[in-house]
Order: sequence, then C-alpha cells, then structure tokens
Amino acid sequence: MPAIGIVVEGHGEVQAVPLLARRLALEMGLFADFLHPIRASRSSLLKAGEIERFARLAKLKAGPEGGVLILIDADDDCPAVAGEALRRRVHVALPSVPVGVVLAKCEFEAWFLASAPSLHREGRLSSADDLPVDPEGVRGAKEWLSRRMPNGYSETVDQPALASLMDLKEARACRSFRKLEGDLRRLLEAVSGGSA
Repeated sequence: MPAIGIVVEGHGEVQAVPLLARRLALEMGLFADFLHPIRASRSSLLKAGEIERFARLAKLKAGPEGGVLILIDADDDCPAVAGEALRRRVHVALPSVPVGVVLAKCEFEAWFLASAPSLHREGRLSSADDLPVDPEGVRGAKEWLSRRMPNGYSETVDQPALASLMDLKEARACRSFRKLEGDLRRLLEAVSGGSA
C-alpha cells in the first residue's frame, strides 16, 4: 500500500489529519497508509528552506513510491495565494514527488464550524443555532467551539474526535476543505499509479 507522509502545524492535527484523510480516502475508494505526521510551527514552515526540509523528511518517511501532504492554517493569508507559493517551493525541492499543499482558511477548526449541525446531532456541541454564515471567515473558531462544548474545546483532545464525527458533506461548504479533498484525490491517484 502506498504511504503518505504528512506535515502539520498544530498538536491536534497530528491525530486529526490522518483520521480525516482516511475518511476521505475511504469515501473515494482510494487507499494509502497515512503516516504519523511531522509537526512544525507555521512560522518555521514559512522560513526560507524550511517547508522544503519538512517535505523532504515526510517524503523520506513515505518511501520511494509515497507522496506528501502538507496542511497548515492560513491565518490571515489568502489560502490560494499563500498555498500556491508554498506548493511551488515544495515542487522545486521535490520535483517528481506527488505533493498536496493545503491551507485551511483561517483555521482548521473552520471545518468544524461548517459541520456544526452534525456535531450537534452527535452530542458534541450544545448548540449550532448561531452558526456563522461564512465559517471560514471566522477568526476565533476555537473560541466559538469552546463556548458550545460542555468542557470547552481542547485542540489535542477534541480535534481528533470531531474530525472522526464531522459530516464531510457539511464541511464541503468550506472552499479550503474542498481543496483538501481535491489535493488528496490527486495525491492518492498519483501514488496508486494513476495520473498526478
């Protein structure tokens, strides 16, 4: 089975991203071994030569036939512009390696906001009534979640659980989630012998 090396920035994403990637891959009927992610701070990854270094490490873990998935928060940057710049940098460093570079608009947790109705149905949120019209436009998604969870929101505890319960269809309301899905499909097809 092909392997995918993963680079993330947050402590919660270390567990959540492989779970989410497996769910999406299963839905697509494509399979890979999603390896334990390498974690690096966003500020480190943006420094000259650093995202390239971490991508090489992830590729080393994935082996000669594997690919690399990099997922970080966009914060205040435009995910399309910043993501493309980072993707180009990684492509120069690893020109023949299938790579996906995704920046979650504002925060990874925006996808949970989009999926709030399903998370409420699962009993994880006390309410989903005042869901923002644009979940990806919210700065402070963690705080929004924390106010609606019985014990508050803990990235390391709750992010993996919410990633395993969130409704993928609801999350598709987020453009950056659809970008993850598209990049992941291309990546899995490439490492499985399909086209990149």
